[in-house]
Amino acid sequence: MKHSYMKSMVVACLATLSFIGFNATATAATNYKVIKGDSLWKLGKRYSVTIDDIKQLNNRQGDMIYIGETLAIPSKTKVLAAETTEPSTAAPANTAKAEPKPEAKPAEQETPAVSISASEKDLLARLVEAEAKGESYEGKVGVATVVLNRVDSPKFPDTVTGVIKQVVGKAYAFSPVQNGSINKPASEDSKKAVEQALTRKDRLDDSIYFYNPKTATDNWIRSRAVIKTIDHHVFAK
Repeated sequence: MKHSYMKSMVVACLATLSFIGFNATATAATNYKVIKGDSLWKLGKRYSVTIDDIKQLNNRQGDMIYIGETLAIPSKTKVLAAETTEPSTAAPANTAKAEPKPEAKPAEQETPAVSISASEKDLLARLVEAEAKGESYEGKVGVATVVLNRVDSPKFPDTVTGVIKQVVGKAYAFSPVQNGSINKPASEDSKKAVEQALTRKDRLDDSIYFYNPKTATDNWIRSRAVIKTIDHHVFAK
């Protein structure tokens, strides 16, 4: 009787271990201490994760981070636990081993070099629409590229939202923010232009300014080194 009871307990334990061990996954994380100049966007770019991934792991709602605080950065590493099964006492069936089918290769897609949140993509696309409505697709990509170049430049705020809503003197840096036209929805072309700019294939030689020479009233902007002219806009640095 005691022997039967012990055997039952062993079988039950093995079954439990098998259930727990099968396909268990864990997400590894790296602790990172924030230094001056850091932002969620830059950390996401450095560790190849999204801003939302970092915010979710750290229970954050906003994008603000502080010098000296420690953030957990997800590394997206899945660790498979060893699979535990009870040894079988049945004789093995005499069956032929099926040849594995070759996996179909997924369609190649252009992967963005940087990642920003969905809300910042929408904000950037609305700015592109307001600034480059009527311009070519290349011109729209150029406007989005200038914003991303400013994020990377130490002369400007280090987030897309910060750059777009930056106040210079007594006005916003971009007139659509000042006059409210940025609140209009973006076209599909403007949304695609943002995605194209995020691949960072052409950074327009790190241009951080663009202007229409026919309407620009600021002589200082005309003194900047011209990189390229696309449609009605001059791109400069």
